[in-house]
Parts: sequence; C-alpha cells; structure tokens
Amino acid sequence: MRIAVCPGSFDPVTCGHLDIFERASQMFDVLIVAVFHNPNKKPMFTMEERVEMLRAATYHIPNVRVDAFSGLLHEYVRQQNSNIIVRGLRALTDFEYEFQRALLVKKIAPGMETIFMMTSSEYSFVSSSGIKELAKFGGTIAGLVPTCVEEKIMQRLRDI
Repeated sequence: MRIAVCPGSFDPVTCGHLDIFERASQMFDVLIVAVFHNPNKKPMFTMEERVEMLRAATYHIPNVRVDAFSGLLHEYVRQQNSNIIVRGLRALTDFEYEFQRALLVKKIAPGMETIFMMTSSEYSFVSSSGIKELAKFGGTIAGLVPTCVEEKIMQRLRDI
C-alpha cells in the first residue's frame, strides 16, 4: 500500500490546498493530510478546528485521511508506515524554501522522498495568510476557500 503524507498548518485550508489533495490522492492508496503544530505561528484556528475543516473539505476524496501531529516530520511519516512527503508549490519562492527542507529531511532520513506538486495556475496566488488578511478587511474569499471554510472564517471574524 502506497501511503503519502501532505503536511501543513492549513490555517485555513484553501482551494489551492484542495487542488493538491485531489490530485495527489490519485497517486497513492492513502493520502494523509496532516495538520502540523507550528509553535512559531499564531493560528486563527486551533488544531482541532483545522482538522475539522479539513475533514469537511476533503469529505469527497475517499482515500484522504486527516490527522494532526507535532514534532519531527520524518518521524511522523515513519509512524504512518510511509516514506513519501507531498508538498504543494505556488511559486519559485515556495520551491526554494521547500527544497531546503526536503534536503534536510533527506539528510536525516535518507529513505524519505519529497514530491513537489505545483498547484493549478488558478490558485497560484492563494495563500492562507492572504485569505485571512483579505477576510479581515472585508474582501470576498468565495471561491478561494471551500464554502465550509469560508463560513468558519466569517464566523470567527464576527466573534472577534
């Protein structure tokens, strides 16, 4: 069984992320979308909320499993009986950053492979931070995030 892990903070999940999940899920028997706890970021949503939103957004993809983790990525990937990491890219700047991370993982876990997937061009400008900023200033985020996520973002902003 071919299992791949697609890690990220997903705060919030965007249509660009969903594009990667849908395409990557066709390449593997199981795609684990793993919410990573990054202590260096101040998320809008808790890990539990992000997991919930991801489950709702990926419900239509039968071989996607949503999980959460903290700690070292290569150790988590091994715990999932995998050696494949899927990373989505939007632009050259993403590649530079992700390439360095992939080389580090390769150094400490030589059997681990990182696969880079370019998001579809219609989502190449979409980022989670951009979505949050757009929503905070009253911009329209419809079509940039799944509808279930748009509702959660708008509710969160009303609650602040």
